[in-house]
Amino acid sequence: MSANNALVIGGSGGIAQALIQQLVASETYDRVYVVSRAASVPTALAEDAKTLTWITLDSLDTEALETQISAWCDEDTAFSLIINTIGLLHSDTVKPEKRLEDIDIANLTRYFEVNTMTHAQWLKQAHKIVHSGGATYVAFSARVGSISDNHLGGWYGYRASKAALNMLMKTASVEYARRSKNTRLVCYHPGTVDTGLSKPFQSNVKPSKLFTPDFTASQLLSILPSLGTDPNIHYIDWQGEEIHW
Repeated sequence: MSANNALVIGGSGGIAQALIQQLVASETYDRVYVVSRAASVPTALAEDAKTLTWITLDSLDTEALETQISAWCDEDTAFSLIINTIGLLHSDTVKPEKRLEDIDIANLTRYFEVNTMTHAQWLKQAHKIVHSGGATYVAFSARVGSISDNHLGGWYGYRASKAALNMLMKTASVEYARRSKNTRLVCYHPGTVDTGLSKPFQSNVKPSKLFTPDFTASQLLSILPSLGTDPNIHYIDWQGEEIHW
């Protein structure tokens, strides 16, 4: 496993596409792999298509994911950087709750499917494909997933599913420390980014705190090398500052 590859999961999102472009442009990696439910490379990435390996995959499809992991293992393909950007804040049917009465089992289930279970699927498998010489696994979390930093309430499903993601990452870090000692896990809060995910909630955000996908991607990629390898789990924001769990 000598190749130096990067993997972006959830490749059709705005931040993911910025990350992909910057990873390709950096020429740091031998190959950039992308996993997405989208069947083809988005137009925004057309110029980079020749240097990408685009894989159409639903991360909730356990059998398909296991098949892909097995294929990478058979090919001796390993990754020194894995970034999982999958996340849900709202959709046509799912909206953040403002009060207890808004809690809905179907919506809660969807929040946990996307924000927690997809990440659990990858955490379960990633130790098989991380580079033995050192790797970083990043999961896009959120500051509102912090239990100790919750002073406003609301957004029950989103908060709870992100807090559950943080716990998954924290717990997995204990096992990764035994089974994949050179792998560092990172929960990353990107801030409020000007993408479809945050669009309905941008009115109260100061212009200086509404970030472009390019800025958010560059911040993450510039922060990671400075984290070091100890401890093997970090919960950080876009400035590289640690967030209380």
